[in-house]
Amino acid sequence: MQVLFILVNGKMKIVEKQKISFELTVYNSKEELLTDEESLMSYAVKAREDAYAPYSNFNVGAAILLENGEIVIGSNQENAAYPSGLCAERVAVFYAGAKYPGVAIKKIAVTAASENGKVETPVPPCGSCRQSLLEYENQQKEPIVLILMGENGKVMRCTSISDILPLAFNKSYLG
Repeated sequence: MQVLFILVNGKMKIVEKQKISFELTVYNSKEELLTDEESLMSYAVKAREDAYAPYSNFNVGAAILLENGEIVIGSNQENAAYPSGLCAERVAVFYAGAKYPGVAIKKIAVTAASENGKVETPVPPCGSCRQSLLEYENQQKEPIVLILMGENGKVMRCTSISDILPLAFNKSYLG
């Protein structure tokens, strides 16, 4: 924390300046991941191949490893009425919650590819997906490891969804 003195409407005020940051691990390829994480990413790649994305041509696949050892997959599903589609991460996490209620999510792998050009960097979840994943992480009271990849190449690994959504909205604000 840093203390700053600033001038506001002609009066000196004391304010705090805070920095929010997190660490992640970057691998050169999925082959450098732990065996179970490399396998999980392979499931995500397969799910990505089954995406329905005729409008964006941006295919995303997600695979979730549950505490009971089950793997649940999801792919993005678009619709001509754009808001009616759903991202791969939410397809997978909502399916996991419906099929295996109360079973903790240990890890989620996400990969993206585009028919319009090569996706060479890891693609993070959108804001809606981050919020949805964080809801599950908060509910189970233990972190969910997030593993991100483009079509291939570098892979990012975060140890918690909360890392990628600082200052998140949660149920405590609802009263």
